[in-house]
Amino acid sequence: MSKIIVNGQTINIIQQGGEDYISLTEMVEQHPDGNKLIERWFNTKSTIDFLGVWEQMYNQDFKTPEFRGFRENVGSGGFFISAKKWIETTNAIGITAKAGRGGGTYAHKDIAFEFGTYISPVFKLALIKEFQRLKDEEAKKLGGHWDFRRFTAKVNLKIQTDAVKEVIIPQTHLPVEKQGILYAEASDIIYLAMFGYTSRQWRDNNPELAKKGWNIRDVANTHQLIVLANLENIDALLIKNGITDKHTRIQELRKEALSQVKLLRTSTELQHELIESPHLAEHKRLSQTDTTSKQTPSLNEPLSDFNNKLKTALNYNPKKESDK
Repeated sequence: MSKIIVNGQTINIIQQGGEDYISLTEMVEQHPDGNKLIERWFNTKSTIDFLGVWEQMYNQDFKTPEFRGFRENVGSGGFFISAKKWIETTNAIGITAKAGRGGGTYAHKDIAFEFGTYISPVFKLALIKEFQRLKDEEAKKLGGHWDFRRFTAKVNLKIQTDAVKEVIIPQTHLPVEKQGILYAEASDIIYLAMFGYTSRQWRDNNPELAKKGWNIRDVANTHQLIVLANLENIDALLIKNGITDKHTRIQELRKEALSQVKLLRTSTELQHELIESPHLAEHKRLSQTDTTSKQTPSLNEPLSDFNNKLKTALNYNPKKESDK
């Protein structure tokens, strides 16, 4: 458990599934309304919309029909949503409750930052500043070159998702409860270009790692994280320039991935040093499998061969396979 101090208030941060969760309870401890502020925030349509999109992006087990029910009734007289009810009904992972010392309601940092806006813009900015200071200190202690690359890749993901929000979503006219599919698809386009498979395929092929709460990025090396971050920026530019067809984007991003990996492999710059994920050290079995080798695109693989694999990946439907 880590701690930060915001405006004189100590706020605990816990790790869950390799992600940071910030205490909402402690964020409002000095506020006159205390926990009632969390309840009011939770029972607004904008909050439920935000939570629903977030869960659809990051939680494959999120119950969308139940979310739709909450969304239709939130704000109506007598209807009340608690954090516990939200978690149990929708199988949400962005909000969690912790009992005992340091307990209370915790939220993934993305959601906690959003709640910070509800408290006040000044509080949100102070929260982000202190959180980043903590991450910087942790990175220094870990010699955090890998952590910095991991953080950069996640930051650039926001640039890509903003492009999806501004350009692709308005073209689809999808309801809010289904828009998360487009964000998840955008992430998978990057993974297909870089690795040749989707995040779902990676989880299916690496069940032990998935059970630990890890994803593709958690086991990527620094070269892969650098390229992923760059591809997210490039994809955002493609989208904003009107190139929204996913097949075209994947082809362009694939070529760029191969080029950048080749450059990084031959670079002698210190900042381009290849550092494996620290998670791999905890999972020694990976060093004896093909998992890591499959993480990097093969420089010798003809683009036509990759295209055939790509068609298979794009048509991949785990649900249909499980029904066989």
